[in-house]
Amino acid sequence: MDHQPKFFENLSGAGKAIAVLTSGGDAQGMNAAVRAVVRMGIYVNAKVYFIYEGYQGMVDGGDNIVEVSWESVSSILQVGGTVIGSARCKSFRTREGRLQAACNLVQRGITNLCVIGGDGSLTGANLFREEWSGLLEELAQKGKIDAEAVKKYAYLNIVGMVGSIDNDFCGTDMTIGTDSALHRIIEVVDAIMTTAQSHQRTFVLEVMGRHCGYLALVSALACGADWVFIPEYPPEEGWEDTMCVKLSENRARKKRLNIIIVAEGAIDCHNKPITSEKVKELVVQRLGFDTRVTILGHVQRGGTPSAFDRILASRMGVEAVLALLEATPDTPACVVSLSGNQAVRLPLMECVQMTQEVQKAMDEGRFLEAVRLRGRSFENNLNTYKLLSHKKPDAELPKSNFNVAVLNVGAPAAGMNAAVRAAVRVGMTEGHKIFAVIDGFEGFARGKIKEISWGDVGGWTGQGGSILGTKRTLPAKYLEKIADQMRTNNINALMVIGGFEAFESCLQLYEARASFEEFSVPICVLPATISNNVPGTDYSLGADTALNAIVETCDRIKQSASGTKRRVFIIETMGGYCGYLANMGALAAGADAAYIFEEQFDIRELQANVEHLTEKMKTSIQRGLVLRNENCNENYTTDFIYQLYSEEGKGVFDCRKNVLGHMQQGGAPSPFDRNFGTKISAKAMQWISKKLKETYRKGKVFANTDDSVCLLGMRRRNLVFQPVAELKSETDFVHRIPKEQWWLKLRPLMKILAKYKTSYDVSDSGQLEHVAMLPKEAESGAI
Repeated sequence: MDHQPKFFENLSGAGKAIAVLTSGGDAQGMNAAVRAVVRMGIYVNAKVYFIYEGYQGMVDGGDNIVEVSWESVSSILQVGGTVIGSARCKSFRTREGRLQAACNLVQRGITNLCVIGGDGSLTGANLFREEWSGLLEELAQKGKIDAEAVKKYAYLNIVGMVGSIDNDFCGTDMTIGTDSALHRIIEVVDAIMTTAQSHQRTFVLEVMGRHCGYLALVSALACGADWVFIPEYPPEEGWEDTMCVKLSENRARKKRLNIIIVAEGAIDCHNKPITSEKVKELVVQRLGFDTRVTILGHVQRGGTPSAFDRILASRMGVEAVLALLEATPDTPACVVSLSGNQAVRLPLMECVQMTQEVQKAMDEGRFLEAVRLRGRSFENNLNTYKLLSHKKPDAELPKSNFNVAVLNVGAPAAGMNAAVRAAVRVGMTEGHKIFAVIDGFEGFARGKIKEISWGDVGGWTGQGGSILGTKRTLPAKYLEKIADQMRTNNINALMVIGGFEAFESCLQLYEARASFEEFSVPICVLPATISNNVPGTDYSLGADTALNAIVETCDRIKQSASGTKRRVFIIETMGGYCGYLANMGALAAGADAAYIFEEQFDIRELQANVEHLTEKMKTSIQRGLVLRNENCNENYTTDFIYQLYSEEGKGVFDCRKNVLGHMQQGGAPSPFDRNFGTKISAKAMQWISKKLKETYRKGKVFANTDDSVCLLGMRRRNLVFQPVAELKSETDFVHRIPKEQWWLKLRPLMKILAKYKTSYDVSDSGQLEHVAMLPKEAESGAI
């Protein structure tokens, strides 16, 4: 599928009218999607309309269908819910209601509809599309429209985006709003953990998910819950005894806190509901533990959208407009989905059908099938949870006689501790002894190595920073001492969790194999750095948490100026020479410009940006935001840019600057980082076990091939192990960045949404795939 870059300048929306509506339950990030549809629509010269109050507004017409301008969607990116309203609509379910809706659309020349909602909303849209020509003929017979209109507006194009906090739609790894809902749940869990530890309490948490256990499952993974109940995987007969035994064992191990997570649709194997109250009564009656129930309810739907949801919704909104522009009468209604790291288009009804298949499988008690139909991401989460949550008795564990060392290298990154926890627990399940190395390779050389057990890593998922301690020191100057320590402690494999230094370190160990055979062991690197500058992976552990810190701060900074005169903020982000944080932060915070090292800029561009902002500020726009990566240019410093904007904006706006600094590195890990860390670490440990068995000969591990020193990275749609020796050619070692970075493709997207004229490569777009064709073996990178 290698084609020439294709740009959309030749895709003109002139003469087209696009309407956007949100329907069904609200979800954080819907506003980001609405904003992207409006701005992309206007960008391609289409007329864009809001339909207020979902399908009800379409049926009622009048002031509910309004043409909008660029400014109409200003300052809505950070707002939760949906500013255009959502409503359940009985009348749209009748033909009479749809007839009225069609009449309202035709009167305004609207034949392109972008629907943001759940599977019910999208099914309704598809039915509307199928009936469209019949509805128009009936309207003509009744004299509501003329024959010319029937001809002119003969086809209705529909593109859907899934907005649902439950992540219950098949065909996409993540629905808009899911990540934000997880943020709300994890905030509550983190708060509960601190109070519960004071009192030795058990907490039963009920989360949303009437038909889908995704939120419950992922939050259980993210906080290391003792037990989770979900509709797709009911507990086995006699679960009451098993659960109580597990809780009391944990309490006996001095664990002060038990957390049980219940999805609101949880059932037992006889399809009977399992409620949070029932679970509480069971724990109190059987164990006498002090137990509390917390029902999260609509808190999960509220609050500002996370960085992930804003970027996801913005990408999907732009893709939806492209899909509408390219649609022909023969194109089926499609839904824009996320697969791994790519926006893909899928036939809407295939996805709806598969989603309904899951429910059918659950109703008929085919639970394994239901889990499989939910997709790879869901299945992986469930398998990882089962692996990590319950320790088998020592007698049942295999004995491998292998020792595996785990260490952190480079700067601390959120999610490192979750990765260490998963490595320790999966390693023990595989029968290995796990050794923790304190303070990176420096600590390794000094013999700061200790065996670490299952219970030692309890509660680690929610901890920020690096509990093991980490240093930037590379192993090159300590090779002999490290080899000694590997020999002394009989270390048979290494897992190195860290940033660019971790990658470089493993490259050095690989290259030192000729001199030290101790390094001829399986070695795996897990990329963990807020800068997201490690070659071989699209995402690094910690970058999502840092991005959320940046976006939250940008929101606050913008808000600080409300009520004052027009103001522009210049904000400096971290990232070394890698512009990921500045670029993606700008996309998620709705910035006007982002200066990065990867895209060189000069004084003319700075001048053009200032003039662009000045023009914008003469309209109703009151605030501007400019992000600058710390190393984007040695001469155009943050101070220089601040002074330039201040001088040039005199009389129109004033300026403030802010250096975000180390706050981007701190804080509790986001749900994405907790789960990404947990899943890639579990996968890496299984790879290490496989390599150990393959390379064990005559009582000794000897691994000297390129593929025994690998980095596990997320590449487009798959998690892949790549030899560090091969990644060397993909790396710019001077600036410590990969030579090619996927997110640069999203750069024009930020510019378009900030009203710049630019060209956008749509080579990856436009291919309608089928649900069955999505790679089954793909290990989804979504959480």
